[in-house]
Amino acid sequence: MTTVDGKLADTDEKILIGKGEETAWLTLALANRHGLVTGATGTGKTVSLQVMAEGFARAGVPVFAADIKGDLSGIAEAGEAKDFIVKRASEIGLTFQPDQFSTVFWDVFGEQGHPVRATVTEMGPLLLSRMLDLNDVQEGVLNVAFRVADENGLALIDMKDLRALLDAIAPDGSKKASDEEDPLAPIRKAAQSYGNVSKATVGTIQRQLLVLENQGGAKFFGEPALTLKDFMRTDRDGRGMINILVADKLMQSPRLYATFLLWMLSELFEELPEAGDLPKPKLVFFFDEAHLLFNDAPKALMDKIEQVVRLIRSKGVGVYFVTQNPIDVPDKVLAQLGNRVQHALRAFTPRDQKAVAAAAQTFRPNPKLDTARVIMELGKGEALVSFLEGGGTPSIVERILVRPPSARIGPVTSEERKAIIDASPFKGKYDTAIDAESAYEIIQKRLAGGAASAEGPGGEGGGILGHIGAIASAIFGTNVRRGRLSTGQVIARNVTRSVTDKVIGGVAADLGKSVGGSVGGSIGRALVRGALGGLLRR
Repeated sequence: MTTVDGKLADTDEKILIGKGEETAWLTLALANRHGLVTGATGTGKTVSLQVMAEGFARAGVPVFAADIKGDLSGIAEAGEAKDFIVKRASEIGLTFQPDQFSTVFWDVFGEQGHPVRATVTEMGPLLLSRMLDLNDVQEGVLNVAFRVADENGLALIDMKDLRALLDAIAPDGSKKASDEEDPLAPIRKAAQSYGNVSKATVGTIQRQLLVLENQGGAKFFGEPALTLKDFMRTDRDGRGMINILVADKLMQSPRLYATFLLWMLSELFEELPEAGDLPKPKLVFFFDEAHLLFNDAPKALMDKIEQVVRLIRSKGVGVYFVTQNPIDVPDKVLAQLGNRVQHALRAFTPRDQKAVAAAAQTFRPNPKLDTARVIMELGKGEALVSFLEGGGTPSIVERILVRPPSARIGPVTSEERKAIIDASPFKGKYDTAIDAESAYEIIQKRLAGGAASAEGPGGEGGGILGHIGAIASAIFGTNVRRGRLSTGQVIARNVTRSVTDKVIGGVAADLGKSVGGSVGGSIGRALVRGALGGLLRR
Protein backbone atom coordinates (compact mmCIF):
# COMPACT_ATOMS: atom_id res chain seq x y z
CA MET A 1 0.00 0.00 0.00
CA THR A 2 1.36 3.42 -0.97
CA THR A 3 0.93 6.19 1.58
CA VAL A 4 2.07 9.74 2.27
CA ASP A 5 2.24 10.58 6.00
CA GLY A 6 0.28 7.42 6.65
CA LYS A 7 -2.46 8.30 4.16
CA LEU A 8 -3.24 6.82 0.75
CA ALA A 9 -2.01 8.75 -2.30
CA ASP A 10 -1.40 8.43 -6.02
CA THR A 11 2.08 7.45 -7.16
CA ASP A 12 4.11 7.85 -10.35
CA GLU A 13 3.01 4.35 -11.35
CA LYS A 14 -0.56 4.00 -10.09
CA ILE A 15 -3.79 5.96 -9.67
CA LEU A 16 -5.84 5.44 -6.51
CA ILE A 17 -9.47 4.75 -7.47
CA GLY A 18 -10.94 3.63 -4.15
CA LYS A 19 -10.78 1.12 -1.33
CA GLY A 20 -12.73 -1.81 0.06
CA GLU A 21 -11.13 -4.83 1.66
CA GLU A 22 -8.35 -4.17 -0.83
CA THR A 23 -7.09 -0.90 -2.29
CA ALA A 24 -8.01 -0.41 -5.95
CA TRP A 25 -5.19 0.92 -8.13
CA LEU A 26 -5.20 1.64 -11.84
CA THR A 27 -1.69 0.92 -13.15
CA LEU A 28 -0.53 3.63 -15.56
CA ALA A 29 1.60 1.26 -17.65
CA LEU A 30 -1.54 -0.81 -18.34
CA ALA A 31 -3.97 2.09 -18.72
CA ASN A 32 -3.70 2.00 -22.52
CA ARG A 33 -5.35 -1.45 -22.46
CA HIS A 34 -8.64 0.47 -22.39
CA GLY A 35 -11.52 0.29 -19.96
CA LEU A 36 -15.24 0.28 -19.30
CA VAL A 37 -17.34 2.23 -16.77
CA THR A 38 -20.94 1.05 -16.51
CA GLY A 39 -23.92 1.54 -14.24
CA ALA A 40 -27.48 2.82 -14.10
CA THR A 41 -28.27 6.52 -14.15
CA GLY A 42 -27.41 8.27 -10.89
CA THR A 43 -25.09 5.57 -9.51
CA GLY A 44 -21.84 7.55 -9.80
CA LYS A 45 -20.39 6.93 -13.29
CA THR A 46 -19.52 10.60 -13.81
CA VAL A 47 -17.71 10.79 -10.47
CA SER A 48 -15.68 7.68 -11.31
CA LEU A 49 -14.82 9.22 -14.67
CA GLN A 50 -13.72 12.43 -12.92
CA VAL A 51 -11.59 10.53 -10.41
CA MET A 52 -9.77 8.72 -13.21
CA ALA A 53 -9.37 11.91 -15.26
CA GLU A 54 -7.85 13.70 -12.27
CA GLY A 55 -5.47 10.82 -11.64
CA PHE A 56 -4.28 10.78 -15.25
CA ALA A 57 -3.81 14.55 -15.25
CA ARG A 58 -1.70 14.42 -12.06
CA ALA A 59 0.47 11.79 -13.73
CA GLY A 60 1.07 14.10 -16.72
CA VAL A 61 -1.33 12.29 -19.07
CA PRO A 62 -3.62 14.52 -21.20
CA VAL A 63 -7.31 13.60 -21.14
CA PHE A 64 -10.19 14.06 -23.56
CA ALA A 65 -13.72 13.53 -22.25
CA ALA A 66 -17.21 14.25 -23.53
CA ASP A 67 -19.38 16.13 -21.02
CA ILE A 68 -22.95 15.10 -21.68
CA LYS A 69 -24.69 16.79 -18.73
CA GLY A 70 -22.22 19.57 -17.96
CA ASP A 71 -21.26 18.04 -14.61
CA LEU A 72 -17.69 17.24 -15.60
CA SER A 73 -16.82 20.90 -16.21
CA GLY A 74 -16.29 21.37 -12.46
CA ILE A 75 -12.92 19.65 -12.80
CA ALA A 76 -11.56 23.09 -13.75
CA GLU A 77 -12.32 24.47 -10.28
CA ALA A 78 -11.12 23.44 -6.82
CA GLY A 79 -13.39 21.19 -4.80
CA GLU A 80 -14.90 22.10 -1.44
CA ALA A 81 -14.32 20.22 1.79
CA LYS A 82 -17.99 19.40 2.30
CA ASP A 83 -18.93 17.02 5.09
CA PHE A 84 -19.85 14.05 2.88
CA ILE A 85 -16.65 14.46 0.86
CA VAL A 86 -14.39 14.64 3.90
CA LYS A 87 -16.24 11.68 5.42
CA ARG A 88 -15.77 9.53 2.29
CA ALA A 89 -12.07 10.44 2.11
CA SER A 90 -11.60 9.48 5.74
CA GLU A 91 -13.42 6.15 5.25
CA ILE A 92 -10.89 5.03 2.67
CA GLY A 93 -7.82 6.42 4.46
CA LEU A 94 -7.36 9.45 2.23
CA THR A 95 -6.67 13.06 3.19
CA PHE A 96 -8.96 15.33 1.16
CA GLN A 97 -7.07 18.14 -0.53
CA PRO A 98 -8.97 20.49 -2.85
CA ASP A 99 -7.41 20.74 -6.31
CA GLN A 100 -8.18 22.08 -9.77
CA PHE A 101 -6.92 21.08 -13.20
CA SER A 102 -5.92 22.91 -16.37
CA THR A 103 -8.96 22.55 -18.62
CA VAL A 104 -9.79 23.43 -22.21
CA PHE A 105 -13.41 23.53 -23.35
CA TRP A 106 -14.33 22.50 -26.90
CA ASP A 107 -17.71 22.78 -28.61
CA VAL A 108 -18.67 21.65 -32.12
CA PHE A 109 -21.09 24.61 -32.23
CA GLY A 110 -18.52 27.08 -30.89
CA GLU A 111 -20.86 28.36 -28.17
CA GLN A 112 -19.38 27.09 -24.88
CA GLY A 113 -15.85 26.30 -26.01
CA HIS A 114 -13.40 26.57 -28.86
CA PRO A 115 -14.92 25.44 -32.19
CA VAL A 116 -14.04 21.95 -33.36
CA ARG A 117 -13.84 21.55 -37.12
CA ALA A 118 -12.77 18.94 -39.63
CA THR A 119 -12.73 18.99 -43.40
CA VAL A 120 -15.10 16.81 -45.40
CA THR A 121 -12.06 15.04 -46.86
CA GLU A 122 -10.80 14.13 -43.40
CA MET A 123 -14.15 12.71 -42.39
CA GLY A 124 -14.13 10.41 -45.42
CA PRO A 125 -17.03 8.64 -47.15
CA LEU A 126 -17.46 5.81 -44.61
CA LEU A 127 -17.93 8.00 -41.53
CA LEU A 128 -19.87 10.61 -43.47
CA SER A 129 -22.26 7.91 -44.70
CA ARG A 130 -22.76 6.85 -41.09
CA MET A 131 -23.43 10.45 -40.08
CA LEU A 132 -25.98 10.84 -42.89
CA ASP A 133 -27.57 7.40 -42.33
CA LEU A 134 -27.07 6.41 -45.98
CA ASN A 135 -27.81 2.98 -47.43
CA ASP A 136 -25.27 0.95 -49.43
CA VAL A 137 -26.20 2.47 -52.80
CA GLN A 138 -26.02 6.02 -51.48
CA GLU A 139 -22.72 5.28 -49.75
CA GLY A 140 -21.40 3.97 -53.06
CA VAL A 141 -22.28 7.25 -54.79
CA LEU A 142 -20.56 9.18 -52.00
CA ASN A 143 -17.44 7.07 -52.55
CA VAL A 144 -17.59 7.95 -56.24
CA ALA A 145 -17.83 11.65 -55.35
CA PHE A 146 -14.72 11.47 -53.19
CA ARG A 147 -12.83 9.60 -55.91
CA VAL A 148 -13.78 12.18 -58.55
CA ALA A 149 -12.72 14.98 -56.20
CA ASP A 150 -9.30 13.37 -55.74
CA GLU A 151 -8.78 12.92 -59.47
CA ASN A 152 -9.87 16.46 -60.36
CA GLY A 153 -8.06 18.36 -57.62
CA LEU A 154 -11.30 19.47 -55.92
CA ALA A 155 -10.61 20.05 -52.24
CA LEU A 156 -13.61 19.09 -50.08
CA ILE A 157 -13.48 21.36 -47.05
CA ASP A 158 -17.02 22.33 -46.06
CA MET A 159 -20.61 21.37 -46.79
CA LYS A 160 -21.01 23.66 -49.79
CA ASP A 161 -18.02 21.94 -51.41
CA LEU A 162 -19.71 18.57 -51.09
CA ARG A 163 -23.03 19.92 -52.29
CA ALA A 164 -21.40 21.50 -55.36
CA LEU A 165 -19.55 18.28 -56.15
CA LEU A 166 -22.71 16.16 -55.86
CA ASP A 167 -24.50 18.54 -58.22
CA ALA A 168 -21.58 18.28 -60.61
CA ILE A 169 -21.59 14.47 -60.79
CA ALA A 170 -25.38 14.19 -61.10
CA PRO A 171 -26.47 13.44 -64.69
CA ASP A 172 -27.85 16.45 -66.54
CA GLY A 173 -30.78 15.32 -68.68
CA SER A 174 -30.38 18.26 -71.05
CA LYS A 175 -26.76 17.50 -71.92
CA LYS A 176 -24.57 14.57 -72.69
CA ALA A 177 -21.50 13.93 -70.55
CA SER A 178 -19.32 14.55 -73.59
CA ASP A 179 -21.05 17.80 -74.58
CA GLU A 180 -18.26 20.35 -75.14
CA GLU A 181 -20.57 23.17 -74.07
CA ASP A 182 -20.95 21.66 -70.62
CA PRO A 183 -18.01 22.86 -68.47
CA LEU A 184 -18.68 20.03 -65.97
CA ALA A 185 -18.79 17.29 -68.59
CA PRO A 186 -15.38 15.83 -67.59
CA ILE A 187 -16.53 15.52 -63.97
CA ARG A 188 -19.82 13.87 -64.92
CA LYS A 189 -18.08 11.53 -67.32
CA ALA A 190 -15.55 10.56 -64.65
CA ALA A 191 -18.35 9.83 -62.17
CA GLN A 192 -20.30 7.68 -64.62
CA SER A 193 -17.16 5.67 -65.40
CA TYR A 194 -17.39 4.20 -61.88
CA GLY A 195 -20.97 3.05 -62.28
CA ASN A 196 -24.45 4.41 -62.63
CA VAL A 197 -24.76 7.61 -60.59
CA SER A 198 -28.44 8.48 -60.70
CA LYS A 199 -29.86 11.92 -60.12
CA ALA A 200 -32.40 10.46 -57.67
CA THR A 201 -29.65 9.00 -55.45
CA VAL A 202 -27.73 12.27 -55.49
CA GLY A 203 -30.94 14.06 -54.53
CA THR A 204 -31.43 11.75 -51.55
CA ILE A 205 -27.90 12.45 -50.31
CA GLN A 206 -28.50 16.18 -50.72
CA ARG A 207 -31.65 15.93 -48.58
CA GLN A 208 -29.72 14.07 -45.87
CA LEU A 209 -27.11 16.82 -45.96
CA LEU A 210 -29.91 19.30 -45.36
CA VAL A 211 -31.03 17.32 -42.29
CA LEU A 212 -27.45 17.39 -40.99
CA GLU A 213 -27.23 21.14 -41.62
CA ASN A 214 -30.48 21.70 -39.72
CA GLN A 215 -28.94 19.87 -36.77
CA GLY A 216 -25.98 22.25 -36.82
CA GLY A 217 -23.61 19.80 -38.48
CA ALA A 218 -22.46 22.38 -41.04
CA LYS A 219 -20.53 24.15 -38.28
CA PHE A 220 -18.37 21.07 -37.84
CA PHE A 221 -17.04 21.09 -41.42
CA GLY A 222 -14.58 23.82 -42.34
CA GLU A 223 -11.27 25.39 -41.48
CA PRO A 224 -9.14 25.94 -39.51
CA ALA A 225 -9.46 22.22 -38.89
CA LEU A 226 -8.60 20.78 -35.51
CA THR A 227 -5.02 19.70 -34.91
CA LEU A 228 -5.44 16.65 -32.70
CA LYS A 229 -2.03 17.13 -31.10
CA ASP A 230 -3.53 20.17 -29.38
CA PHE A 231 -5.33 17.63 -27.18
CA MET A 232 -2.00 16.14 -26.11
CA ARG A 233 -0.49 18.94 -24.04
CA THR A 234 0.68 19.36 -20.49
CA ASP A 235 0.49 22.55 -18.44
CA ARG A 236 3.40 24.48 -16.94
CA ASP A 237 3.40 22.17 -13.90
CA GLY A 238 3.75 19.07 -16.07
CA ARG A 239 0.17 17.97 -15.50
CA GLY A 240 -1.93 16.67 -18.36
CA MET A 241 -4.41 19.12 -19.83
CA ILE A 242 -8.03 18.01 -19.55
CA ASN A 243 -9.98 18.60 -22.76
CA ILE A 244 -13.74 18.66 -22.28
CA LEU A 245 -16.11 18.42 -25.22
CA VAL A 246 -19.29 20.30 -24.36
CA ALA A 247 -21.83 17.78 -25.59
CA ASP A 248 -25.18 18.70 -24.06
CA LYS A 249 -26.43 20.28 -27.31
CA LEU A 250 -24.47 17.84 -29.49
CA MET A 251 -26.34 14.95 -27.86
CA GLN A 252 -29.52 16.20 -29.53
CA SER A 253 -27.89 14.84 -32.71
CA PRO A 254 -26.63 11.50 -31.39
CA ARG A 255 -25.39 10.23 -34.74
CA LEU A 256 -23.29 13.37 -35.23
CA TYR A 257 -21.93 12.96 -31.69
CA ALA A 258 -20.95 9.32 -32.14
CA THR A 259 -19.45 9.82 -35.60
CA PHE A 260 -17.47 12.83 -34.45
CA LEU A 261 -15.84 10.90 -31.60
CA LEU A 262 -15.13 7.93 -33.85
CA TRP A 263 -13.52 10.31 -36.34
CA MET A 264 -11.27 11.59 -33.57
CA LEU A 265 -10.18 8.08 -32.69
CA SER A 266 -9.53 7.25 -36.32
CA GLU A 267 -7.47 10.42 -36.80
CA LEU A 268 -5.39 9.64 -33.71
CA PHE A 269 -4.86 6.12 -34.97
CA GLU A 270 -3.67 7.36 -38.36
CA GLU A 271 -1.53 10.28 -37.19
CA LEU A 272 0.28 8.93 -34.13
CA PRO A 273 3.42 6.82 -34.53
CA GLU A 274 3.78 3.36 -33.03
CA ALA A 275 4.80 3.68 -29.39
CA GLY A 276 4.63 0.16 -27.95
CA ASP A 277 4.26 -0.27 -24.20
CA LEU A 278 4.92 3.02 -22.40
CA PRO A 279 5.19 3.79 -18.67
CA LYS A 280 1.99 5.82 -19.09
CA PRO A 281 -0.37 6.64 -21.98
CA LYS A 282 0.11 9.61 -24.31
CA LEU A 283 -3.61 10.37 -24.13
CA VAL A 284 -6.70 8.90 -22.48
CA PHE A 285 -10.03 9.19 -24.25
CA PHE A 286 -13.38 8.87 -22.40
CA PHE A 287 -16.36 8.07 -24.64
CA ASP A 288 -19.59 8.75 -22.71
CA GLU A 289 -22.93 7.31 -23.90
CA ALA A 290 -20.87 4.72 -25.78
CA HIS A 291 -23.91 2.75 -26.93
CA LEU A 292 -24.54 5.47 -29.53
CA LEU A 293 -21.38 4.40 -31.31
CA PHE A 294 -22.68 0.87 -31.90
CA ASN A 295 -26.40 1.41 -32.47
CA ASP A 296 -27.38 0.26 -35.96
CA ALA A 297 -23.76 0.45 -37.12
CA PRO A 298 -23.19 -1.39 -40.43
CA LYS A 299 -20.64 -4.17 -40.53
CA ALA A 300 -18.01 -2.06 -42.33
CA LEU A 301 -18.18 0.53 -39.58
CA MET A 302 -18.14 -2.08 -36.81
CA ASP A 303 -15.03 -3.60 -38.36
CA LYS A 304 -13.38 -0.18 -38.35
CA ILE A 305 -14.33 0.46 -34.71
CA GLU A 306 -12.96 -2.92 -33.66
CA GLN A 307 -9.75 -2.33 -35.59
CA VAL A 308 -9.18 1.11 -34.10
CA VAL A 309 -9.88 -0.03 -30.52
CA ARG A 310 -7.62 -3.06 -30.91
CA LEU A 311 -4.67 -1.26 -32.49
CA ILE A 312 -4.73 2.24 -31.03
CA ARG A 313 -3.26 0.81 -27.82
CA SER A 314 0.07 0.51 -29.61
CA LYS A 315 -0.08 4.27 -30.32
CA GLY A 316 -0.15 4.98 -26.58
CA VAL A 317 -3.84 5.93 -26.41
CA GLY A 318 -6.24 4.49 -23.85
CA VAL A 319 -9.98 4.43 -24.63
CA TYR A 320 -12.56 4.21 -21.85
CA PHE A 321 -16.19 3.60 -22.75
CA VAL A 322 -18.89 4.89 -20.39
CA THR A 323 -22.38 3.46 -20.73
CA GLN A 324 -25.26 2.05 -18.70
CA ASN A 325 -25.09 -1.65 -19.61
CA PRO A 326 -22.11 -3.78 -20.61
CA ILE A 327 -24.33 -5.42 -23.24
CA ASP A 328 -24.33 -2.07 -25.06
CA VAL A 329 -20.77 -2.88 -26.19
CA PRO A 330 -20.22 -5.65 -28.79
CA ASP A 331 -18.31 -8.69 -27.56
CA LYS A 332 -15.33 -8.13 -29.87
CA VAL A 333 -14.85 -4.63 -28.46
CA LEU A 334 -15.68 -5.67 -24.90
CA ALA A 335 -12.85 -8.21 -25.02
CA GLN A 336 -10.37 -5.34 -25.52
CA LEU A 337 -11.45 -3.48 -22.36
CA GLY A 338 -9.22 -4.71 -19.54
CA ASN A 339 -9.95 -2.16 -16.79
CA ARG A 340 -13.52 -2.31 -15.43
CA VAL A 341 -15.60 -0.17 -13.06
CA GLN A 342 -19.13 -1.44 -12.51
CA HIS A 343 -21.69 0.65 -10.62
CA ALA A 344 -25.14 -0.54 -9.60
CA LEU A 345 -27.60 -2.04 -12.09
CA ARG A 346 -31.29 -2.63 -11.43
CA ALA A 347 -32.95 -5.81 -12.67
CA PHE A 348 -36.54 -4.74 -13.29
CA THR A 349 -36.95 -6.30 -16.74
CA PRO A 350 -35.62 -9.41 -18.52
CA ARG A 351 -33.16 -7.21 -20.40
CA ASP A 352 -31.94 -5.75 -17.09
CA GLN A 353 -31.46 -9.26 -15.69
CA LYS A 354 -29.48 -10.19 -18.80
CA ALA A 355 -27.32 -7.09 -18.32
CA VAL A 356 -26.60 -7.99 -14.68
CA ALA A 357 -25.63 -11.54 -15.61
CA ALA A 358 -23.45 -10.28 -18.48
CA ALA A 359 -21.72 -7.77 -16.21
CA ALA A 360 -21.03 -10.41 -13.57
CA GLN A 361 -19.56 -12.80 -16.12
CA THR A 362 -17.06 -10.22 -17.41
CA PHE A 363 -15.26 -10.12 -14.05
CA ARG A 364 -12.68 -12.52 -12.70
CA PRO A 365 -14.60 -14.26 -9.88
CA ASN A 366 -13.97 -13.49 -6.23
CA PRO A 367 -14.82 -16.43 -3.91
CA LYS A 368 -15.92 -13.92 -1.28
CA LEU A 369 -18.47 -12.20 -3.50
CA ASP A 370 -21.65 -13.15 -5.31
CA THR A 371 -20.93 -10.72 -8.12
CA ALA A 372 -24.40 -10.70 -9.70
CA ARG A 373 -26.10 -10.08 -6.36
CA VAL A 374 -23.65 -7.36 -5.30
CA ILE A 375 -24.16 -5.46 -8.59
CA MET A 376 -27.81 -4.95 -7.64
CA GLU A 377 -26.96 -3.99 -4.04
CA LEU A 378 -24.32 -1.34 -4.67
CA GLY A 379 -25.03 2.09 -3.24
CA LYS A 380 -24.23 5.44 -4.78
CA GLY A 381 -20.47 5.89 -4.97
CA GLU A 382 -19.80 2.17 -4.60
CA ALA A 383 -18.48 0.02 -7.42
CA LEU A 384 -17.14 -3.37 -8.35
CA VAL A 385 -13.72 -2.99 -9.95
CA SER A 386 -11.15 -5.13 -11.70
CA PHE A 387 -7.97 -3.56 -13.06
CA LEU A 388 -5.14 -5.13 -15.00
CA GLU A 389 -2.09 -6.06 -12.98
CA GLY A 390 1.24 -7.79 -13.39
CA GLY A 391 1.56 -9.20 -16.88
CA GLY A 392 -1.76 -7.74 -17.95
CA THR A 393 -4.09 -10.19 -16.21
CA PRO A 394 -7.24 -8.79 -14.58
CA SER A 395 -7.41 -8.73 -10.82
CA ILE A 396 -10.22 -10.53 -9.03
CA VAL A 397 -13.30 -8.39 -8.67
CA GLU A 398 -13.47 -6.22 -5.54
CA ARG A 399 -16.21 -4.11 -3.97
CA ILE A 400 -14.96 -0.62 -3.16
CA LEU A 401 -15.91 2.87 -2.13
CA VAL A 402 -14.83 5.24 -4.90
CA ARG A 403 -12.60 8.05 -3.66
CA PRO A 404 -14.02 11.59 -3.84
CA PRO A 405 -12.70 13.89 -6.56
CA SER A 406 -10.37 16.71 -5.55
CA ALA A 407 -12.00 19.18 -7.93
CA ARG A 408 -15.56 20.46 -7.82
CA ILE A 409 -18.39 17.97 -8.24
CA GLY A 410 -20.84 19.73 -10.52
CA PRO A 411 -20.73 22.31 -13.32
CA VAL A 412 -18.87 25.60 -13.55
CA THR A 413 -20.80 28.85 -13.83
CA SER A 414 -21.07 30.77 -17.10
CA GLU A 415 -18.66 33.40 -15.76
CA GLU A 416 -16.11 30.76 -14.75
CA ARG A 417 -16.37 29.06 -18.13
CA LYS A 418 -15.82 32.36 -19.95
CA ALA A 419 -12.74 33.12 -17.85
CA ILE A 420 -11.29 29.67 -18.61
CA ILE A 421 -11.90 30.08 -22.35
CA ASP A 422 -10.36 33.57 -22.35
CA ALA A 423 -7.22 32.21 -20.64
CA SER A 424 -6.96 29.18 -22.93
CA PRO A 425 -3.72 28.59 -24.87
CA PHE A 426 -5.88 28.15 -27.99
CA LYS A 427 -7.66 31.48 -27.71
CA GLY A 428 -7.96 32.86 -31.23
CA LYS A 429 -6.53 29.82 -33.01
CA TYR A 430 -9.83 28.21 -33.97
CA ASP A 431 -12.36 30.92 -33.18
CA THR A 432 -12.63 32.49 -36.67
CA ALA A 433 -13.65 30.32 -39.62
CA ILE A 434 -11.64 30.52 -42.85
CA ASP A 435 -13.27 30.01 -46.24
CA ALA A 436 -10.36 29.06 -48.51
CA GLU A 437 -10.77 28.31 -52.20
CA SER A 438 -11.96 24.75 -52.64
CA ALA A 439 -14.33 22.61 -54.71
CA TYR A 440 -17.28 25.02 -54.57
CA GLU A 441 -15.30 28.00 -55.85
CA ILE A 442 -13.55 25.96 -58.55
CA ILE A 443 -16.82 24.50 -59.84
CA GLN A 444 -18.49 27.92 -59.82
CA LYS A 445 -15.61 29.32 -61.88
CA ARG A 446 -15.99 26.54 -64.41
CA LEU A 447 -19.72 27.15 -64.67
CA ALA A 448 -19.29 30.92 -65.01
CA GLY A 449 -16.37 30.77 -67.43
CA GLY A 450 -17.17 27.63 -69.39
CA ALA A 451 -18.14 29.37 -72.62
CA ALA A 452 -15.39 31.98 -72.42
CA SER A 453 -12.69 29.35 -71.83
CA ALA A 454 -13.37 27.82 -75.25
CA GLU A 455 -13.31 31.16 -77.08
CA GLY A 456 -10.15 32.99 -76.14
CA PRO A 457 -7.19 33.63 -73.86
CA GLY A 458 -9.31 35.21 -71.13
CA GLY A 459 -10.74 31.87 -69.98
CA GLU A 460 -9.24 28.76 -68.47
CA GLY A 461 -9.38 26.92 -71.77
CA GLY A 462 -6.88 29.05 -73.71
CA GLY A 463 -3.96 31.48 -73.52
CA ILE A 464 -1.43 31.93 -70.80
CA LEU A 465 -4.08 32.58 -68.13
CA GLY A 466 -5.63 29.24 -68.99
CA HIS A 467 -2.30 27.47 -68.53
CA ILE A 468 -1.68 29.30 -65.27
CA GLY A 469 -5.17 28.36 -64.10
CA ALA A 470 -4.45 24.70 -64.83
CA ILE A 471 -1.17 24.90 -62.91
CA ALA A 472 -2.87 26.65 -60.00
CA SER A 473 -5.64 24.05 -59.93
CA ALA A 474 -3.08 21.26 -59.84
CA ILE A 475 -1.20 22.97 -57.03
CA PHE A 476 -4.02 24.24 -54.84
CA GLY A 477 -6.76 21.75 -55.65
CA THR A 478 -5.46 18.88 -53.59
CA ASN A 479 -7.04 16.55 -51.08
CA VAL A 480 -3.71 15.74 -49.44
CA ARG A 481 -4.41 15.59 -45.72
CA ARG A 482 -3.22 18.42 -43.52
CA GLY A 483 0.23 17.93 -42.14
CA ARG A 484 1.25 15.33 -44.73
CA LEU A 485 3.16 17.64 -47.08
CA SER A 486 6.93 17.60 -46.77
CA THR A 487 8.81 20.81 -46.04
CA GLY A 488 10.08 20.79 -49.63
CA GLN A 489 6.53 20.54 -50.97
CA VAL A 490 5.37 23.41 -48.80
CA ILE A 491 8.25 25.60 -50.01
CA ALA A 492 7.60 24.62 -53.62
CA ARG A 493 3.92 25.49 -53.34
CA ASN A 494 4.66 28.88 -51.76
CA VAL A 495 7.31 29.72 -54.38
CA THR A 496 4.95 28.72 -57.20
CA ARG A 497 2.20 30.87 -55.72
CA SER A 498 4.52 33.87 -55.59
CA VAL A 499 5.73 33.39 -59.18
CA THR A 500 2.19 32.78 -60.43
CA ASP A 501 0.91 35.97 -58.78
CA LYS A 502 3.67 37.98 -60.47
CA VAL A 503 3.04 36.41 -63.88
CA ILE A 504 -0.69 37.07 -63.61
CA GLY A 505 -0.07 40.65 -62.55
CA GLY A 506 2.30 41.19 -65.50
CA VAL A 507 -0.04 39.62 -68.03
CA ALA A 508 -2.98 41.65 -66.72
CA ALA A 509 -0.93 44.85 -67.05
CA ASP A 510 0.21 43.97 -70.58
CA LEU A 511 -3.32 43.32 -71.73
CA GLY A 512 -4.12 46.93 -70.95
CA LYS A 513 -7.84 46.30 -71.02
CA SER A 514 -10.32 46.59 -68.20
CA VAL A 515 -11.67 43.11 -68.81
CA GLY A 516 -8.16 41.66 -68.77
CA GLY A 517 -7.39 43.52 -65.57
CA SER A 518 -10.57 42.23 -64.01
CA VAL A 519 -9.74 38.62 -64.90
CA GLY A 520 -6.16 38.95 -63.67
CA GLY A 521 -7.30 40.59 -60.44
CA SER A 522 -9.94 37.99 -59.65
CA ILE A 523 -7.57 35.08 -60.26
CA GLY A 524 -4.88 36.82 -58.22
CA ARG A 525 -7.28 37.29 -55.32
CA ALA A 526 -8.28 33.64 -55.55
CA LEU A 527 -4.65 32.55 -55.47
CA VAL A 528 -3.89 34.75 -52.47
CA ARG A 529 -7.00 33.43 -50.72
CA GLY A 530 -5.90 29.84 -51.39
CA ALA A 531 -2.36 30.59 -50.21
CA LEU A 532 -3.59 32.12 -46.95
CA GLY A 533 -5.91 29.20 -46.35
CA GLY A 534 -3.09 26.74 -46.91
CA LEU A 535 -0.66 28.61 -44.66
CA LEU A 536 -3.19 28.99 -41.87
CA ARG A 537 -4.05 25.30 -42.08
CA ARG A 538 -0.43 24.48 -41.39
